[in-house]
Order: sequence, then structure tokens, then C-alpha cells
Amino acid sequence: MITSTVENYLKALFLLDQHGEKEVSTGELAKSLSVTPGSATSMIKTLAEAGLIEHRPHYGVKLTERGRTLAVHVVRRHRIVELFLVEILGMDWSKVHDEAEQLEHVVSDEVIERMDVLLKHPTFDPHGDPIPRADGTLPSQSHYTLSKSKVGQQLSVSRMNDQDADFLQFAEKHGLMIGEKITIVEHNKLADSLTIKTRDNTVILGLSAAANIEVCDA
Repeated sequence: MITSTVENYLKALFLLDQHGEKEVSTGELAKSLSVTPGSATSMIKTLAEAGLIEHRPHYGVKLTERGRTLAVHVVRRHRIVELFLVEILGMDWSKVHDEAEQLEHVVSDEVIERMDVLLKHPTFDPHGDPIPRADGTLPSQSHYTLSKSKVGQQLSVSRMNDQDADFLQFAEKHGLMIGEKITIVEHNKLADSLTIKTRDNTVILGLSAAANIEVCDA
């Protein structure tokens, strides 16, 4: 039986290695789920026995084809629920992640597909994360972090890597919402900061914060 705990582990593995190119260590997996390494090790054994992951002791784990299919299914549900909560129910984008964490396990596939139709088959969630299609494929992306931008560039905010509620509220307060157009005014290397012109004001961001915002050419 695929439990919510199993789904959470599979989703975490997918998010840590979306392209299936590396083995994820037990420590990485435990940290991402806020569990002890011992708990992660025990679940890894269970997932391997179920044929959902491949495990090489002292190297790490990778999703099998079946495990990846299930993981993508959960990710699709999560991101559609997030967008539904924002676009249809009017919830704040900084508050929907935890709600979606609960709902992704209990909402039926029929309800998810009806949400998808109502939302007109969206490709990205409220934070700019790609929503897997029903066939499991992902929309293409050509983003890079704001910290790597250059003075004079005109860009569009496309994704939030940090989805902590405080960070999202900060971004919203300063006009750094998904789809917003910005211009890079100054890159201060001594202060490790960027000065950004948004539609309504000028914002100074540290490079660590800028690294959590992805952009594309406007």
C-alpha cells in the first residue's frame, strides 16, 4: 500500500534529483524531510524492497521508473492544489504549501483533473514550479538565479526557490511576484548586493536572497 509517508519520500527524492542524474545520500534525504538519518535508512529499505528505489549502500538512492512515476504523480497533485488554492480560493501564496502537503494525499484523481480543467491546464504553480503534465512530462524551463544577472538587464521573475512563508511575504511586499518585470540597476560586489528596479519601487537584495529567486529574459 502506498502511504502518505511513502509518497513524501518519493516526492522528496524527485525534488532532490529531478533529472534522475545522481544518487541522493541518506543524509540529504533525511535533511529534506526533517527526519533522523535512522528513520530515512529504515524507509529506504522499505522503498527498495517495494521496487520504488535503487539503493547502493554508501553511495545513495535513485528512483526506479515506477518510483519516479509515483513521485511525479504526487508533485503534479501538490502543485495543482497550490494553484487552485491561490487562483480559485484566493489564499495567500505564502500559506498554500502546508495546505497542499495535506491535501495532495487525500484529494481524488478525479478532483485533481477537474481542478486542472478549471485552471485551464496550467504549466506552473504560484511559485513558478513546473506542473507535470498528466503523462508525467515537465514543461521546459530556461531560468537562472537573479544573483547571476547583470546591470542593465530587463528580466521577468519566474520562480521562487525559497518557499518559506517569510521569504514569500518579503518578495510580495517588494513587488517580486511571479511574472513581474524588473531591471538590474546596480551590482555592488563589496556589499554582495543587487539593486533592482521594480514597477513601483527600488529594492536592494543581498546575493544570498537573490540566489533564491529565478528569472528569465523579459
